[in-house]
Amino acid sequence: MAKTPFKKTGFYYRSGMRNALSWESELTKWIRRRYPKTIILPPNVVPKSRKEAPDILFVLGGDGTILEAAQKFLRWNPLIMGFNLGHVGFLASVRDPKRFMAAIAKVFSKNYRVLQRMMIRGALFRSGKKIFSQDALNEITVQNLSGLVDVTLFIDGHPVQKIHGSGVLISTATGSTAYNLSAHGPVIMPDIKCFIITELFDHNIPTPSLVIKRNRTITIKIGDFRKRDQFLIKKTGEPADAVLFVGTWEIIALKKGDTIRIEKSNRLVRFIELEKNYFFKSLQEKFSFR
Repeated sequence: MAKTPFKKTGFYYRSGMRNALSWESELTKWIRRRYPKTIILPPNVVPKSRKEAPDILFVLGGDGTILEAAQKFLRWNPLIMGFNLGHVGFLASVRDPKRFMAAIAKVFSKNYRVLQRMMIRGALFRSGKKIFSQDALNEITVQNLSGLVDVTLFIDGHPVQKIHGSGVLISTATGSTAYNLSAHGPVIMPDIKCFIITELFDHNIPTPSLVIKRNRTITIKIGDFRKRDQFLIKKTGEPADAVLFVGTWEIIALKKGDTIRIEKSNRLVRFIELEKNYFFKSLQEKFSFR
């Protein structure tokens, strides 16, 4: 009987994914057969205390599911191992289902390395008072949902950009392959700790994305936008036009004069990496590089 490297393991996947349920069953059988002393926690249960938290979290799904899991389990900072059941799977530890069983065997044999990914923290100030703050692994976005918004960007208090367009996106290296990529921003290697500033449909002369060091502070000041109240935020019932998105979770209606301050978070998310040059292989598959 092999000694287990993980006292507690957990699974996370989105409900309704039949292939995720099937793989949870297969992986659970494998763990129980070879490492019976490992405690397998109930799937998709967010722990309320350290005693309930897994040492390693197996996430079954695409990049969106992995981001969701990282956010929900952030407080307990487990190792995250992603099994890709989506498309390319930039965040997954293993992409091909044919290699899932071999991959979990490598992990339980401690044959892996840990990649620590930077997070960012966004804080919203209104009339000089902080009313909200939240960490995000991928991105923070200011966007008008149906029109234009004027925003001014500052780096360490210095004005660097005025945008009259749909908004602006601040992403990490992790987020560089998500919305940032769709907005024609640069792809950044995941172990580089930085911010990427990418404008969204600016009606001024287009400005290239800016990549800045992680020790800088970005400030976004919200200027004018047309108030139409065409959308409602489900969580609060508040009407919205220009909004603040923090990662994949929080949506907050913005008002003229609001200020958002973005800095490097003190938290890091720990991902398991099994293959050398895994990121470049993902790029090759995504863009059909030869």
